[in-house]
Amino acid sequence: MALARPAKPLPLKGAAVRLRWGSVGVALLLACGGFALLTAGTRTGRYLMRAAWAEGKILRQRRPISDLVRDSTTNAVTRGKLQLVLEVRAFARDSLGLPTKDAFTQYTQLKSDTLVLVLSGAARDTLAPVTWWFPVVGRVPYKGFFDVKQAVREEARLRAKGFDAYLRPAPAFSTLGFFNDPLLSTTLSADSADVANTVVHELTHNRYYARGAAEFNESFASFVGARGAAAYFRSRGDRVNAQRCEQRWEDQKRLGAFWMLLTDSLEAAYAAHPGAAGKAARLTARDRVYAWGRRELVDSVGPRLTTYPDWYAQRVRLDNATLLARRVYMTDLAKFDAVWEREGRDVARTITRVIAERP
Repeated sequence: MALARPAKPLPLKGAAVRLRWGSVGVALLLACGGFALLTAGTRTGRYLMRAAWAEGKILRQRRPISDLVRDSTTNAVTRGKLQLVLEVRAFARDSLGLPTKDAFTQYTQLKSDTLVLVLSGAARDTLAPVTWWFPVVGRVPYKGFFDVKQAVREEARLRAKGFDAYLRPAPAFSTLGFFNDPLLSTTLSADSADVANTVVHELTHNRYYARGAAEFNESFASFVGARGAAAYFRSRGDRVNAQRCEQRWEDQKRLGAFWMLLTDSLEAAYAAHPGAAGKAARLTARDRVYAWGRRELVDSVGPRLTTYPDWYAQRVRLDNATLLARRVYMTDLAKFDAVWEREGRDVARTITRVIAERP
């Protein structure tokens, strides 16, 4: 596979630091083992083979969660979260209609606190994401690496070619049901509300995953994860965690709306200086827009966020790669909520309705 090319600018018209980067389907690529063998001499083949080897290690280290829950040597905090995973999994299956298969019935303790690094890239003078093509999932605006050195090299390659590049850790993944996805220690380190959100988010991909539609897939799963986790806690009478899920979701929607506003402003600025001759002017305009965006974050958006650290608005990174990466998980969130309201705030009915009405 050659270095990914910038795609055409995404059609981002339309309607949190809590993004579930791991849903990128890194491990889904492992379902294409035959393809990896056939293309072993190519960059794509070598990448898939390395990913398959890393995933194989994770799968070999799995232990049944039910055994760990019964094991007297499992510490109380871990046991409680493992039991939570089993209960959320059952709720997602029985109440939300999400296919669970064998996902999240086993657990893998990793040797580090980082499962995988995910790379995004974008042109600097237009909102054109760098994309990569893989079998099964199609073209996606991100690439996952189990090897840190390889990830850093790829990030450097993008920057050397003049792209914005954004490398970040991912705590979880989904193979869309191709494998028995284990719960990972990187996921279990989060609090109960986030663990429940992660489980529901990843299981959503088992229900629906549109080829080449990363923004819809991940934003939809963000909605189901948040509202589904809140519904689970409410069904158990746990108002504290239900409220925590809802507050985090409200912050995601606030930020999603801001990223959309920032996107519209950048698109207008870039469009005002078309063609090769306008590149320098586009870069200058970009700097002005991001300076305005920072002020808006600090003065207007940040003070309304209730679940983000105080420093977030001042320090969160702003460039085209980070903006488009966030948009993958925060596109049209308010629209999903509007369907949820019309469906009587029933998450299961909303899932069915959204899937049925998607073009």
